[in-house]
Amino acid sequence: MIYMIVIGLTGGMASGKTSVARMLAKLGAHVIDADVIAKKLVAPGQPALRLLADIFGPGIIQPDGKLNRGALAAIVFNDHEKLEKLNAVLHPLVIQKTMDKLRIFKETQPDSVIIIDAPLLLEAGMTKLVDEVWVVIAGEEEQIKRAVNRKNLSREEAKKRLAAQMPLKEKLKYANKVIDNSGSISSTAGQVKTLWEKVSGYSNKREIET
Repeated sequence: MIYMIVIGLTGGMASGKTSVARMLAKLGAHVIDADVIAKKLVAPGQPALRLLADIFGPGIIQPDGKLNRGALAAIVFNDHEKLEKLNAVLHPLVIQKTMDKLRIFKETQPDSVIIIDAPLLLEAGMTKLVDEVWVVIAGEEEQIKRAVNRKNLSREEAKKRLAAQMPLKEKLKYANKVIDNSGSISSTAGQVKTLWEKVSGYSNKREIET
């Protein structure tokens, strides 16, 4: 019987989850990026953006109509209740869009391996959509350094965002597989290829570029 396999890929901020998703895509997986979905949902003119402005104030909208992500982050990452309000708006919409994409894959490519790349996979209750959960890990200090360097955050901002996420210890309770991204790129790539070969059911000949 031909059937589709859906993997939920998650990890803490700056753990390297997106890099792992890219590796899996090169090996043949189809990736559904929850962050990309969320960004489209809050594009200028979208109902979700107007709703967020009603909740958090017009200051989160730039003069050009785009979401001021910095202003919104300053609000929600300093107030857990407001973060929950944000998630209550976006999570159901992201889940619905993800389900729509899964349905299309099931109809058109039923033998695919699908990766749902979602930083808040567990917090959003998206585990009901997947067959397995893969968690990407890295040391907390390494995550903070990466966030400071790549996301243009202060160390304090990075720590606040990390603290707002589900603790790694809790994430690991849901993990079917763990990918350790605290070492070299080649080490991570080796782990990913091994997992891919198992889940795809054959020895994939496409190599990950490192």
